[in-house]
Amino acid sequence: MDTSQAPAPQAGQDTDKAPARLIDFELAAKTAATLSTPGPKLTGAEVQAVVADLRVHAEASVAHVHQISGLEAARDLRDSEVLIVDRAAWARANVHSFEAMIDAPLRAAAAKHVDKLSGASMEIGSRVTAAEMGAILSFLGSKVLGQYDPFAPLKRPHIPAAGRLLLVAPNIVEVERELNVDPADFRLWVCLHEQTHRVQFAAAPWLRDHLLESIAELVEGMLSKAESFSDRVGQLASGKASLSTLLQDEDDKAVMSHLTAVMSLLEGHANVVMDGVDASIVPTVKTIRQRFAARGADRGPIENWLRRLLGLDAKMRQYADGQRFVSAVVKEVGLEGFNRVWERPEHLPTERELHHPSEWVERMGA
Repeated sequence: MDTSQAPAPQAGQDTDKAPARLIDFELAAKTAATLSTPGPKLTGAEVQAVVADLRVHAEASVAHVHQISGLEAARDLRDSEVLIVDRAAWARANVHSFEAMIDAPLRAAAAKHVDKLSGASMEIGSRVTAAEMGAILSFLGSKVLGQYDPFAPLKRPHIPAAGRLLLVAPNIVEVERELNVDPADFRLWVCLHEQTHRVQFAAAPWLRDHLLESIAELVEGMLSKAESFSDRVGQLASGKASLSTLLQDEDDKAVMSHLTAVMSLLEGHANVVMDGVDASIVPTVKTIRQRFAARGADRGPIENWLRRLLGLDAKMRQYADGQRFVSAVVKEVGLEGFNRVWERPEHLPTERELHHPSEWVERMGA
């Protein structure tokens, strides 16, 4: 299986002068890879066939996203690398993405709050938090089918500036077997969803930096007001508490509300695009949808507990809110009217507008 990964992060600074690191990201990556399970057994020939097939479907799906979404950014899009990975490689890649997103604001916060940190507690805390992060990602790595990662280039200069598309081959094979669906159709169906996220960031090239700025503001806001600085870092990185329980004031809550609305928009839009996939694109799409939707009812008690702990079910509800918003706006003003959302940050919906789509339409003058 093609499990290409980027090289380890480079220091970039004199370690004697650099602010302390609150999370040992390399330990997190090693932990995630060590705890990851391999997934279904495949022969060497089967692995090669799956990798080649997924690459074909990843390429073909872009044109379909263009047709359904009406976004010109999807026309012959070739801005990102496509990696077919195993579970361990996916987990490592996500550690690196978290590093790109939160390491800088964590370092900045640490520099401002040196008085709250001791060398010994920092070292222990950074390793404990890293182990927790790695364990969580190893669990998620056995569930996720694919992901578009726009943040990878920030720590991996060799990656195309737009990011990379990750398809987790063992999970795709495992689910298609579990559901007993046509492999070619299922693989294209998965690629369509993930390529939609790639197209979103291509249509809104400002979106990555906008998200990074919002995340940095949220991290700094939470940690600067924390009663126990290192404990807050651990909670933030390990998922022991939801973000809402860490928010300290109205400014923090406003940033979190904005991020919630943006993430709901991205997932909701991807779901709407997927709803536009018919039998002319994926012949057995109706069967795939029905069986995939029913799959959640078969989760065991441990998995359900972990999902609640990590807030995954809450995220799914947020995505449903985003889907209703996109569907309502498209119904009222059409695809062209909705696609104004990708033009600039000011066009992103607020969390209130997410639940009241007509207010966004009115604000846009559509």
